Amino acid sequence: MAMNLLKAETGRELGTRPSRRLRRSGRVPAVVYGMGSEPLTVSVDKTDLRVALTTEAGLNALITLDLDAGRQLSIIKDLQRHPVRRDVLHVDFLRIDADQEVEVDIPLVLTGEAKKVTQASGMVDQVMHHLTVLAKPADIPVEVTADVSDLEVGSSLRVSDIDLPAGVIPAGDPDATFAVGLITRSTKEYLRQLKAEEEAAEALIVMGEAAEDEEAVEDEEES
Repeated sequence: MAMNLLKAETGRELGTRPSRRLRRSGRVPAVVYGMGSEPLTVSVDKTDLRVALTTEAGLNALITLDLDAGRQLSIIKDLQRHPVRRDVLHVDFLRIDADQEVEVDIPLVLTGEAKKVTQASGMVDQVMHHLTVLAKPADIPVEVTADVSDLEVGSSLRVSDIDLPAGVIPAGDPDATFAVGLITRSTKEYLRQLKAEEEAAEALIVMGEAAEDEEAVEDEEES
């Protein structure tokens, strides 16, 4: 995963009014914490931050903060936005070590076609859209894909069914469900028709066997 270099200025004033002035000047208030060090209040350029967030990694982008004391590898742990304008109001950066695993939420994307579900007029319900994983910074994937081709109506797929990339392990419950083959009204009708067809086929088989038995009896009587 590509890294982004972001200049972080220290020494900003705390409080609502100073933060507003900072935003009006084109900067975003932020804090850097983690790895046993004291939290550090900083500010970053709004445009540079936007560029870092618009890579394919999104909020999971690896960001190298250029601080007064040196450069520090980090990821965004929390980001606050304006409820209407969606401007970034504040950012929490978490210090990380390139050689240690970090817990992150990765987008979960479904692939394949659940033909057994669609043929029954059912639908695939994705109940989990992000997967929490543990991985070293260099191994953090942009997204995790899960194949739903084998999903059937009334069944579900679990986290343990996902084929994760090398170096990535699930951090949550491996038995958690992420996709379900839902039964709809159309599905119920399809299943009723299927059952009726099966019963009709069985009835024909029984009738055929009965006819064969009658023919066998008649042949014995004639002989």
